[in-house]
Amino acid sequence: MGEDLAAGGVMAKLSVDAVSEIRTTDNVIAETLGGRDDRVVVVGAHLDSVPEGPGIQDNGSGSAAILEIALQMAAMTTEPRNKVRFAWWGAEESGLQGSQAYVDGLTPREIKNIALNLNFDMIGSPNFVRFVYDGDGSATEAAGPNGSSNIEQVFLDYFAAQALPVEATAFDGRSDYGPFIAAGIPAGGLFTGAEDIKSEEEAALYGGIAGEQYDPCYHLACDTYDNISLQALDQMSDAAAHAIYTFAMTTSSINGTDKGSDKAKKAAEALEYLGNKLRR
Repeated sequence: MGEDLAAGGVMAKLSVDAVSEIRTTDNVIAETLGGRDDRVVVVGAHLDSVPEGPGIQDNGSGSAAILEIALQMAAMTTEPRNKVRFAWWGAEESGLQGSQAYVDGLTPREIKNIALNLNFDMIGSPNFVRFVYDGDGSATEAAGPNGSSNIEQVFLDYFAAQALPVEATAFDGRSDYGPFIAAGIPAGGLFTGAEDIKSEEEAALYGGIAGEQYDPCYHLACDTYDNISLQALDQMSDAAAHAIYTFAMTTSSINGTDKGSDKAKKAAEALEYLGNKLRR
């Protein structure tokens, strides 16, 4: 069909069944009562899914993980040194709308008071790889703002202690860390893969099936509970809890003042209104 159209002389009719309307969505935010409010740890995961799928992996995995961590922290008797703000973002799939609106609504002082952002979007992919966001840009040439390398290192040290291999993934603007990076806030987080294909080398290292997507049900109706790797979710949730608690209790500041690298900034700008609709 495409070759016929390219040759010319062919008339094609296109029928589009679409809905265009204004909808209201919400972010859900909860924070610890205690802790320094000038060194806030913002922990985020998006709460929505695409219309085509239930979104149990994307992003029920990240949303459930940080909810459980928040509940466990609330039950602890130890008060965090730094305030921890848990955020479940709305309308991520529509172009990072929830996190962007949140960051846009911050005053310069409030931006300065955020020490870092931790993002957990898809952490239970069935054909998973353990990805850590490349804070220092050493593997992807897209570094985050000053301090992002420290976040990456916390994750790397944790996985090394667990004897679990990891790989770097780029800040490509496809998840809710994007608005924070653009505001100069250090960021980091975890990811287990979407529609990209697992390589032979990755299959040898992590198990799973080479030549298939990390998440074969990415943005599809089959993104149900059966689409979750409980092994990946367990490992990544433990790493998330470790990092959150580490930064909740640190006495050091990692708050940066620089924007991300030009490459990361351009990627975020190019994907500003697309969000997860493109390759992650």
